[in-house]
Amino acid sequence: MIAGPGESQSWFAVDELLDAMDLPSIGLLAFIAAVLLVADIPGHPRIRDQFEEHLDDAKAIAFVVDASTVSRNGALVAEHLHSIFHTLSCRPPSQNTPSLIILAHKCDLLNAGSQANMTSDILAVNRVRSVLERELEKRKASQKGGVGVEKLGAEDEQSDMGGLDCNGPPGDPFKFSEWEGGEVSFVGTSAKISRATDHPEKTGGDGLASLREWLDEIA
Repeated sequence: MIAGPGESQSWFAVDELLDAMDLPSIGLLAFIAAVLLVADIPGHPRIRDQFEEHLDDAKAIAFVVDASTVSRNGALVAEHLHSIFHTLSCRPPSQNTPSLIILAHKCDLLNAGSQANMTSDILAVNRVRSVLERELEKRKASQKGGVGVEKLGAEDEQSDMGGLDCNGPPGDPFKFSEWEGGEVSFVGTSAKISRATDHPEKTGGDGLASLREWLDEIA
């Protein structure tokens, strides 16, 4: 299942992935390696909670974040991710809980600048992780202070969503590596696609290679 804010163009990532792997798409559903259900859930506040309808069948959730704009809209992205964390944390042990990966998409648009020794995918992952940890910590602190966090898609409305507890010492800031809900993986992706018949030296690499590897691991 692939979800993400509208500006991350999660639907485009789905098309790229299916096209690159020569797989058919039926509406918003498709099977990868016959075991992984992919459902593209748009980021519009009124319909983004539809991902809950697919949780029993989904083996994984890929949350797509536009790494080139996350510094500007991190709060909105964190709202959407928080809703997914809350839902996964509330699932009983008897129900399937999908693996979770965050795609730092469009990493090819980032400028490493003085960090020339850092690849664009690592730079994208570090940026997305840092921004989202900061924004999720703000939401966690608001809850501890007795102040509800902003409700998705409803201006001036508050929500008592949970799901941000961590295994670290009390008072420590939110960290993905310590989230009680389970492991959260990160990979950097881009629109640079190469098929098996392509020549890597001509295509400039495969922007979804890291995602393919992760899918193979959980399949």
